[in-house]
Amino acid sequence: MAEDWELIDALMGGTKAMRKAGKRFLPQWPAEDDVSYKARLATATLFPAYARTVSVLTGKPFSKPVTIGEDVPPRIVEWLGNVDLQGRNLHTFAAEVCADALAYGLCGILVDCPPSNGARTVQDERQAGIRPYAVHIRGHHILGWRDEMRGGARVLTQLRLLEYVHEDDGPFASKAVEQVRVLEPGRWAVYRKQRLENGAETWAIHDQGVTTLPVIPFVPVYGLRCGFMIGRPPMLELAHANVEHWQSKSDQQTILHVARVPLLFAKGLGDAQITVGANSFVQTGAEHADLKYVEHSGAAIEAGRLSLLDLEDRMRQVGAELLVIKPGNTTEVQTIADNEQGMCDLQRIMQAVEDSLDTALGLMAQWVGEKEGGHVSIYRDFGAATLAEASASLLFQMRSVGALSFETLLSELKRRGILSPDIDIEQEMARAKADAPKTVATEETVRP
Repeated sequence: MAEDWELIDALMGGTKAMRKAGKRFLPQWPAEDDVSYKARLATATLFPAYARTVSVLTGKPFSKPVTIGEDVPPRIVEWLGNVDLQGRNLHTFAAEVCADALAYGLCGILVDCPPSNGARTVQDERQAGIRPYAVHIRGHHILGWRDEMRGGARVLTQLRLLEYVHEDDGPFASKAVEQVRVLEPGRWAVYRKQRLENGAETWAIHDQGVTTLPVIPFVPVYGLRCGFMIGRPPMLELAHANVEHWQSKSDQQTILHVARVPLLFAKGLGDAQITVGANSFVQTGAEHADLKYVEHSGAAIEAGRLSLLDLEDRMRQVGAELLVIKPGNTTEVQTIADNEQGMCDLQRIMQAVEDSLDTALGLMAQWVGEKEGGHVSIYRDFGAATLAEASASLLFQMRSVGALSFETLLSELKRRGILSPDIDIEQEMARAKADAPKTVATEETVRP
């Protein structure tokens, strides 16, 4: 999984991260010298198709607030306003977890609780601020695990998480200390590196303790589930296509640079002095002498431009495929109700995220002795009937965030058959501008 995450990290990090990756994602050609390659790498820019698609898809289920069920205990409902003790409510927290699962394929929710520190009653715990909270665990921080079958279900028996704790370093600075938290049912331990007398380093227990839970309070969240604690990015092929676009766009920029600088070709001038400028000329008595600029024909430039456009369209389709409703019964409820429509892949992912949130609420309930944690619901009525409809929805989202021009949006809708082929794009834009109320921002007044 980590092999894929290196690619996803670079794409989610944007142009700066892709440049930093260097030759891993932008190869240096055999006949290309180091100076030319560094110049090409320094001018390359990323078309952020992967990051934008993750953002757009995440925005669909969370375009409406997460619904908290009536079966959620009142005090847990109160905690959901600051579910992670970092100021985020359940809706914001769930959206970030969902985006992480869509981008990387695996993340998790750890339900932790501070030590009681001598508190004996519920009132004492409330006054001390002791209550369970959720922690978003990224896949990068999962070092490993052990699991086994218990009662027909696979459960964690050990989980190892990488952490960084900030400690004071002098009167004004702080430093990040690396540590590994090992969780087992009913107990935990924190390991840190320690330097031995011979100068070698070893991992040793820094702190440890016990918990009141008979299970490890961790819930995995999958993008595309491949097995227990194993997930794959559902848009991994889009990520590879985005890298292909990064490389092809760099080639296109290079050939544009070459084509824009014509070469001065001289033939048979002998010893004639050449001065290039607006108010200068070259004179020679040679019979067959010639002096002219040689320019690129432009055929390869146009072919490269069309290739980039085709690749961008293919990337949009890969993202849109997650929104296309697929026929067939996929759940027990749908099997019972034969007239229930199918689900798109994103709806299935949201159903899994919803189940993970319910499990996390159940763990919060276990920490405080509640019988159950209740349920929450995520908005899922956003599927599209066809790929054209789904890709059109993505185009509207990209237009709303300024990633597409209005003209390109209309052209793409026309190409997909959503708009009539008889519509003239320029006339339609002029009409829309004329019909727009004065209180509504037109194309010219919209912020860039």
